[in-house]
Amino acid sequence: MIQIRRNIFRASFFLGLMLFLFGCSSYNDMIASYYKQISAGNYAEAVKELDKNKLLQKPRNKLLFLMEKGKASHLAGEYEASNQYFNEADQMLENGIGGAMDAVVGTLVNPMTQSYKGEDFEKFMIHYYKALNYVYLNKSEDAIVEARRISLQSQQQGDKFNDKDSRYSKDAFSLMLQGLIYERDRDVNNAFIAYRNAAEVYLNSKDQTYYGTKMPEELKQDVLRTADLNGFGSELSRFEELFGIKYKREAAPEGGELIFFWENGMAPVKQQEELFFSLIKGSNGDLFFTNLGGTIIIPFNHSYSNDNFSLTGVESLRATYPKYIARAPYYNAATLSNGAQVVSFEKAEDINELAFKTLEQRFLKEMGKVLTRLAVKKSAEYVLRQSAKGNGKDGKDNSLLEGLGIGMQLYGLLSEKADTRNWQSLPANINYTRIPLQKGSNTITLKLKSSAGDEETKTIEITGTGRLQFYNYSTLR
Repeated sequence: MIQIRRNIFRASFFLGLMLFLFGCSSYNDMIASYYKQISAGNYAEAVKELDKNKLLQKPRNKLLFLMEKGKASHLAGEYEASNQYFNEADQMLENGIGGAMDAVVGTLVNPMTQSYKGEDFEKFMIHYYKALNYVYLNKSEDAIVEARRISLQSQQQGDKFNDKDSRYSKDAFSLMLQGLIYERDRDVNNAFIAYRNAAEVYLNSKDQTYYGTKMPEELKQDVLRTADLNGFGSELSRFEELFGIKYKREAAPEGGELIFFWENGMAPVKQQEELFFSLIKGSNGDLFFTNLGGTIIIPFNHSYSNDNFSLTGVESLRATYPKYIARAPYYNAATLSNGAQVVSFEKAEDINELAFKTLEQRFLKEMGKVLTRLAVKKSAEYVLRQSAKGNGKDGKDNSLLEGLGIGMQLYGLLSEKADTRNWQSLPANINYTRIPLQKGSNTITLKLKSSAGDEETKTIEITGTGRLQFYNYSTLR
């Protein structure tokens, strides 16, 4: 009997170990075929990979599927199809994703089993691509609607936090985009408001830097120009003083201007990180988790425990948490030329920085949930093992309880997994510039340069119409 039990334990252990190692695959590993195609610019093949990927077909990953499908379709120039996917994703977020049972599953198993609800900056990026799609489809009214929805998204995001000054509660780039859309529609009043709101996000941040992005000089000029166009003399003077710039009025280019967005690199991917904590009792009797160095202290959430909870059974805990891995873009510099002048790009959005900082901001709250769940599991396992030592005269009850204890131990090993999902076809950063156009035909040349000295040239033809136009180009390397 003893030998049988030993063999069962060994078999269970090695099976558990194999399943555990298999379960350590990150989300990036599981969508590698799609990722390879889209980074190589094979957008049609990337869409096929999305359609046959079993993980992305699961209901809990529908938002990810829609965002990736929308981005791949956008890159392929299929703007109608792209917005169909983005609109469905937008509607999911509007209606709310998951529910009570979804939250229970995440608490009892792991967050990877919950419906993916999107990072906050990912939600803003949906508006970016939808707006561009509408502009390219000449659906100006729909683009304006999207611009207005950026304000609503900012309000919803701001309402989530009390400490708005230190949290990602507004997206400066989205507000700049809103201003550009209004300006394209010749609505200089709303354009000024949007530009001003974007500028104030920077002005209210340390060193006028917001999540890795310094206030663009182009934005300063946009604020001053639209204030002047509206006849807002006091606002013009106020921002001249704030920016340290004396505004010079210039005639608008005859052919209009081109706003060129350069989307460079690929967003960071998530991998699983292991952390070790102990659950200890404070001098006032409260329980809290602390890491080995005592640099992290997280309160224990008693709502997950019950009368059978045993502190003795929880000595140390191995927890998993996602961490971002950044990938350096292949290109690190670019210029844009219209044949008469050359302009440089400014960074408008640093998705790398946003990803790292927003994950860091919610660490304590999310790790508290993870550790409390693990502590409850460990306590239940300890209670079963203790019961096995004292029950049953013939040993049968003991074997059953011991087996249950081993089962719970394996379950804890297999089920604990960090959520490594994210929208991975987003760029690492978005840069932009404004260049004047002449009336009629214009040849615009983009020159890219890598840190190794490699260069690439991209030429596009733009017809100057007297209006503001948009163009975006991705270098997914």
